[in-house]
Amino acid sequence: MTETDRILAFIPAYRCAAQIPRVLSQFRDPEIYQLFEEILVIDNVSPDNTAQAAIDCAREMGIGKISIVRNKENYGLGGSHKSAFTYAIRNGFTHVLVLHGDDQGDVNDILGVLRAGEHRKYDCCLGARFQKDSQVRGYSKIRIIGNHLYNWLFSVGSGRKIYDLGSGLNLYKTSSLQCYYWLKFHDNLMFNYCMILAHVQRAEKILFFPISWREDDQISNVKLFSQARRTLAILWLYIKDHQKFISRDFRQLPIESYEFETLATNL
Repeated sequence: MTETDRILAFIPAYRCAAQIPRVLSQFRDPEIYQLFEEILVIDNVSPDNTAQAAIDCAREMGIGKISIVRNKENYGLGGSHKSAFTYAIRNGFTHVLVLHGDDQGDVNDILGVLRAGEHRKYDCCLGARFQKDSQVRGYSKIRIIGNHLYNWLFSVGSGRKIYDLGSGLNLYKTSSLQCYYWLKFHDNLMFNYCMILAHVQRAEKILFFPISWREDDQISNVKLFSQARRTLAILWLYIKDHQKFISRDFRQLPIESYEFETLATNL
């Protein structure tokens, strides 16, 4: 991290009590955690002890940069992003790193981008599970084929090469988020699909980078076939009128503000 970088590492977590200590442990090395101003775990009102597991691990690590917070209500994965984006904008962070709390991704995959300063050239740096040199473990063949198909459909529909519709390792430039164009996007898993199309519509500079991805003991919250239909519906809305896409409210229940309560900080 340089004098001009204030990077927030945001870890969305829901029912990740078994995995969140492993995710936080990815930041144990001083060479890694020194790249980040703060590491923010946002628990999305998990029914298990995800938040406490994060607190216990952070206290044991003792690096002084970890905060554990809980959304005021279950906002969904997209809503957790909105909580983090709002926090980053209000507190002057230059970038927001997103690393999912289910331990499928590896923060090491983006370190080369950060250390080389490549992230400053782009509005977003998006981890791509199906780009050349990426590694995916634990996915069925049909799931891999389906992802390639949807990447192709979104590439054709948007007119820009898309390597991944939304992995769990991404970096966003905060200045590109400050107009809050993302606020009315889906609060659920569809949030990333809206984001990728918005990046294209806004003619933003996008860097896709290869990542390693695994599926071991994670608890899936995805219903694949219903998600596939809804994903196509989002693409169709973009194709019909991409100019109005960003101004559309995709939420079933509009939320005035996405807030969280702090459980522990400076751990």
